[in-house]
Amino acid sequence: MVRRNDGGSGAAVAIKAAREVSTAVRIEGLSVHYGQTPALEDVNLTVVDGEYLGIIGPNGGGKSTLLKAILGLVPPTNGSVTIYGKNPKKSKSAIGYVPQFAMLDKKFPITVLEVVLTGRMQPGLTPFMSFSKEDRQIAYQLLERVGVARLAGRQIAELSGGEFQKMLIARALAVNPRLMLLDEPTASVDPSSRQQIYDLLAELNQEMTIILVTHDLLAISAQVRSLACLNGRLVYHGEPELNENVANSLYGCPVDLIAHGVPHRVLKEHDGGGHGCECDGRAAGDGGDGEGGAEN
Repeated sequence: MVRRNDGGSGAAVAIKAAREVSTAVRIEGLSVHYGQTPALEDVNLTVVDGEYLGIIGPNGGGKSTLLKAILGLVPPTNGSVTIYGKNPKKSKSAIGYVPQFAMLDKKFPITVLEVVLTGRMQPGLTPFMSFSKEDRQIAYQLLERVGVARLAGRQIAELSGGEFQKMLIARALAVNPRLMLLDEPTASVDPSSRQQIYDLLAELNQEMTIILVTHDLLAISAQVRSLACLNGRLVYHGEPELNENVANSLYGCPVDLIAHGVPHRVLKEHDGGGHGCECDGRAAGDGGDGEGGAEN
């Protein structure tokens, strides 16, 4: 219990400040429309500092749009987003971001170390700036941390899918973030690399808040501390173990959840005639089919 002994004003300010510090992301009544097309509607979500949140949902469900709203890249049509109590555009130095695999051209002539160095660039600086010795040391140390330092001088075209994703994580770490956002980091990687990435994220979660967008229902429940299910609206936010009712609401058609060491999704037979059904007849967690260029 907090006791007031100074008329209340000082204690109230202190309590409010403490609450804001303990909240990494606060989303209230968020709606985002692209023209006349709604991507998100009335989303309310609080992510506490130190959380490891997984976000799942069907294609077109607004997952990537939600990350962009947190980053301040898309304006809210309604509602608000704050990062550690601040506007997202004033919080960029606190956020590390790993975009979808397809958003970078692997044919671009740049080395692994140079990609990580781009994460050291400050807003307003030219891309032709020279990096300091300290910048290069930090970039190399980050490559060591994610396990690909031996590839520092390689062209990115020579990397495997898993190596490429680890490089992007190292780049995101270059800002020394409090909050890490990752959009499908395990898509297009082999099972061994996928587990290495999950192990790395678990380690990073000891130091920072993590929000992970994924299609990998096969593994996500075993990795994250909490789960958010998004399909235009927030269908569920809570414990990482999905139940059948939540899954049915999320994907718009009957779903069986079966545990064989790790949970996975098997689609029940249905007539496919229901509006909004996102099922495609395949078990989820099969590595994902990618999001393409569509907003999701």
